[in-house]
Amino acid sequence: MKLYDKRKIDFDNLLFDRKAIWALLIPLIAEQVLNSLMGMADTMMVSRYSKEAMSAVSLVDSLNTLVIMAFDALAVGASIICSQYIGHKDPERAKEAAEQVTLSVTVISVALSVILLSIRRPLLRLIFGNVEQKVMADCLAYFLLTGMSYPFIALGNAGSAIFRSTGESRFPMNVAIASNALNIAGNALFIFVFKMGVTGAALSTLLSRIVYMTVIYAALRKPDNIISIRNYKIKPNWEMIKRVLGIGIPSGIENGMFQFGKLVIQSSVSTLGTLAISANAMTIILEGLNGMASGGIGLGLMTIAGQAMGAGRTEETKYYIVKLDKYSEIVMIACCALVFILTRPVCVLAKMDPRAIEMTVGMMTFVTLVKPFVWVLSFTGPNGFRAAGDVKFPMIVSSLSMWFCRVFITVTLIRVFHFGPIAVWIGMGCDWTVRAIIFTIRYFSGKWIKRVI
Repeated sequence: MKLYDKRKIDFDNLLFDRKAIWALLIPLIAEQVLNSLMGMADTMMVSRYSKEAMSAVSLVDSLNTLVIMAFDALAVGASIICSQYIGHKDPERAKEAAEQVTLSVTVISVALSVILLSIRRPLLRLIFGNVEQKVMADCLAYFLLTGMSYPFIALGNAGSAIFRSTGESRFPMNVAIASNALNIAGNALFIFVFKMGVTGAALSTLLSRIVYMTVIYAALRKPDNIISIRNYKIKPNWEMIKRVLGIGIPSGIENGMFQFGKLVIQSSVSTLGTLAISANAMTIILEGLNGMASGGIGLGLMTIAGQAMGAGRTEETKYYIVKLDKYSEIVMIACCALVFILTRPVCVLAKMDPRAIEMTVGMMTFVTLVKPFVWVLSFTGPNGFRAAGDVKFPMIVSSLSMWFCRVFITVTLIRVFHFGPIAVWIGMGCDWTVRAIIFTIRYFSGKWIKRVI
């Protein structure tokens, strides 16, 4: 079985040569890694305030991430369609797709924010009802302000995806880094100077997301952009919205199932006590950090493969998938090793309880031994399928694998066999492995190539 047919690729006229690939990838990698580092700094600040505050933030953020990833799916739909139109030399249709996703994201994010905030108390008690009273009070305070930020982070991420679809990744990186730095500075001010606790952390998040969205859309107004959005009185184009949602909804279901599964898992972890919650929260941060660089490569693959498919270069698309998978694997191994070395020092700096530190180190040992072997094939490569419009198959596989491997195994190990939080990562390792096997078979079958939009 061949990875791709070299005879059908004009290597002298590639859409993206090595220089162009890295010009796109380096800002994406830097953005993902620095965002994760700042997220870790954010967590450490909250942890130093109190273990109850850290538990509350980690619990609510599991719900916040579920909502935000649903918005990101719409941005993915716009990014893929815009990339294909640009590859097809049709910038006007790319602009129209960008406008329609802006309209869709605005309506959906505002509606969700209003609905979830209006039922926040029963919702949080339903999901995290077994946590301590002080933790629940902090959850309610944190969710109020972070829920108000949904429209701003949704639009900011959509605007960044529009920029990336054109091959411009440096500007979104700079804006994301600046807004995260603003968030960290706000945390330091509100948490430690004004003693506002989780309310201060949430307020800082809200303000930084407002700035993020404002700067991104101000830049999109520039007329010399490949895609420029200057008119905000956008009339719905239902045909284009249907195309965007055709990509966005399966991706949204996939992301939603992924995060909803994590929410179910978090509900089980919440029964293990504050120490286990804080240890698992730190492990989630560290595991996210060691995968951020490879995640950036996956984002770049959607733009590169999308433009290649739009130009009708299917073998070249295969070439990019294989090449970027190799890059992703090398980066993954290096990052896993580095983050593992830093695990204990980070936990100590966060002033975690010694017992929670040992739990975290144990979980990160498991992650470091398993993740480099299967994660890239599970997540980076399938972004090439999505760029070709093959979104339903990855959605089905990822959703089933999430529930039958990660959720079922984790919940069973915790609630039936009384495992500690390591159960979360045993289930996750099984999930990654199953996905890797199935997506590898999918690649060699070639069925995803027939899914051009």
